[in-house]
Amino acid sequence: MNEQNRRLTYAALYLALALVLPFLTGQIPEIGAMLAPMHIPVLLCGFVCGWQWGMAVGAVAPLLRSALFGMPPMYPTAVAMTFELAAYGALAGILYRRLPRKTWSVYVSLLLAMLGGRLVWGAARYILAGLSGSEFPLSAFLAGAVTGALPGIVLHIVLIPVLVLVLERAKLTLN
Repeated sequence: MNEQNRRLTYAALYLALALVLPFLTGQIPEIGAMLAPMHIPVLLCGFVCGWQWGMAVGAVAPLLRSALFGMPPMYPTAVAMTFELAAYGALAGILYRRLPRKTWSVYVSLLLAMLGGRLVWGAARYILAGLSGSEFPLSAFLAGAVTGALPGIVLHIVLIPVLVLVLERAKLTLN
């Protein structure tokens, strides 16, 4: 299998994971939303397959999951998540490719991708709120991007670097 076919295959698997993982935590919606399970495969896809595939999986996953399963709600949640997750996948892939292949690079890439994705999410929610004639104040941004997301942030910081390093050692990364 050539490298482009491997990238496509891996990206399809990460997309499938993004659709399925929320079922594991979705039985308790408060916990599921806080752990952000859909973010994990998107970030991994950026690290493993490169920024283009990470961005594509991030852009498609929330909309496809909303269309197939009704969760997350399409507007404004899935639409805003589309921009957020596309930024996550793209930034993880770009930063990881540009930084030296050291353990710390995984953490720096992850943290900056998470920060950038949350800022993109906030901008998207602000614009969507304006389009619908409502407001999206700074307090709503902080609640959604930081305080409500804290368990997911911790989970991602603990889990994703370990997975990326294991996948690298197994020679399963293409970025």
